[in-house]
Amino acid sequence: MESVDVVVIGAGVVGLAVARSLALAGREVMVLEREAAIGTGTSSRNSEVIHAGIYYPQGSLKARLCVRGRELLYAYCTERGIAHRRCGKLMVANTASQVQGLPGILARAEANGVPDLMPLTRAEARALEPQLECLAALHSPSTGIVDSHGLMLSLQGDLEHAAGLVACRSGVASLRATGAGVEVLMQDGTALLARGVVNAAGLHACELARNAQGLNPAHVPRAWYAKGSYFTLSGRSPFGRLIYPVPDPASHLAGLGVHLTIDLGGQAKFGPDVQWTDDPDDLSVNPGSADGFYAAVRQYWPGLPDAALVPGYAGMRPKISGPHEPAADFRIDGPAAHGVPGLVNLLGIESPGLTSCLAIGEHVATLL
Repeated sequence: MESVDVVVIGAGVVGLAVARSLALAGREVMVLEREAAIGTGTSSRNSEVIHAGIYYPQGSLKARLCVRGRELLYAYCTERGIAHRRCGKLMVANTASQVQGLPGILARAEANGVPDLMPLTRAEARALEPQLECLAALHSPSTGIVDSHGLMLSLQGDLEHAAGLVACRSGVASLRATGAGVEVLMQDGTALLARGVVNAAGLHACELARNAQGLNPAHVPRAWYAKGSYFTLSGRSPFGRLIYPVPDPASHLAGLGVHLTIDLGGQAKFGPDVQWTDDPDDLSVNPGSADGFYAAVRQYWPGLPDAALVPGYAGMRPKISGPHEPAADFRIDGPAAHGVPGLVNLLGIESPGLTSCLAIGEHVATLL
């Protein structure tokens, strides 16, 4: 049986960042990706937003890794010439209850190490974005956008420069803990023996962990899937910043609401909504859901023209909490958590996984 020092399963942005971090630390690293190319899953179907770290519970992995990851990511993109922009974000309140929620968001942001959030009156917000409608807002100048594909190609380049390897069309069927390491059984029947294995399989990470012989099933949460659809704006965006409604848990368009993001070319898109599903491969966009998007967007942009929204794309969130549960934190379970030497499971790595990727890489390297 062929042996390797470390196997990382999954070549999304998080898997690549973890593999890069390990390779730069001198480890021999092989990344196994079941698809024909890197970053074709969740990493390619998101908002490409660099989050500031505002919403997450104080002390959580999401809060700590997002704040650390944001600074690492801006520095990395600047150093490597990866396209990005610190465009800023406005969080807008359009009801009295949303206005009452702004001080809590401000306090949480400060507790998380995001000190630059600024309260704005309606007039101040409209001075920045004249087409915006709101009662009040918060301005996050450290929020931005990034070319996620450029980022992943750069991470892959760093990995390969450090003698690491990415093997595509290399699906993993199961894992088995042995006294000599972790045996990785491939879908084609071949096997590898690794001193360390990082399960960064995204949507399939819980399934793979459940297929790990020697790992107590009590350490594997249930996988939930939440599809998020996006609609793109036909025509030029009237906004230069990202626009997020203040989170409203009562909305059927849950999460952070239907927000407006822009890409590096200036194209505006709206989303994502939340559609719970049992099929992680269902990435269709239902044109009929546009009505809900129009209603949600016109709360903060009344000037949205009729017939201006075009079905865009959908992404799938790899969640480990269900529709009526509080959002779960990242699960980064190393040997100290589950008792299997050499195994690290990355479970429920949804947003802000892109922002946090370099910090997750640092963290996993310490666990191995």
